[in-house]
Amino acid sequence: MMKINRLKKCFPYTLLGLTLLLSSCGLFEQVGQMATLAKCEFKLKSVQQLTLAGVNIQSIKSISDLGLIDAGVITASMAGGKLPLSFTLNIEAKNPNDQLAAMNRLDWILFIDDIEMIQGVLEERIQIPAGGGTTVIPLNMNMDLKKVLSGKSAETIINFGFNLAGLGGEPTRITVKAKPTIMVGTREIVYPGYISITTKYGNESDSKSGNIKLN
Repeated sequence: MMKINRLKKCFPYTLLGLTLLLSSCGLFEQVGQMATLAKCEFKLKSVQQLTLAGVNIQSIKSISDLGLIDAGVITASMAGGKLPLSFTLNIEAKNPNDQLAAMNRLDWILFIDDIEMIQGVLEERIQIPAGGGTTVIPLNMNMDLKKVLSGKSAETIINFGFNLAGLGGEPTRITVKAKPTIMVGTREIVYPGYISITTKYGNESDSKSGNIKLN
């Protein structure tokens, strides 16, 4: 009888120890996912749904293909003091490691031709499978080119938007600086520094290199 009572008295402590052990294992696993994330390979895969002042400029092959109505919409928007640019930038993450990589949040900064355009946060759990698994991370971009490129001429601002669609004579350089965060227990562990992802594309680079293509 005494042995049973002793076991009853010890049981709560045993359960507590087991809980702490399992909790510690979970914490180590989450820390490992962040460490693995640092070893993943990131690249800008594609730009989709590119619109300028609400006009889809991704489906045309040259500026001369733009209809009179669409050209008028873009010009009128610029004259009205705004030139909204929207697109989805897809980042591909590849995990060559033997452990799952994951993040709970992604803070990012977008640069186009070394100009800081917009900052944002993706509040979403993202997992990248081990063993060469890939995950595409879509980032939705919405900005006012008139505001971002304040001080530039109307022609320069409009051409900037068309260059992003690959319709200009010069390749466009896109850079995303990303800072992942992972939850370890109830604490946020932020990646030290930024992961910088850069690519160039345009009329020439789309056809002659492995840089991203609009689709």
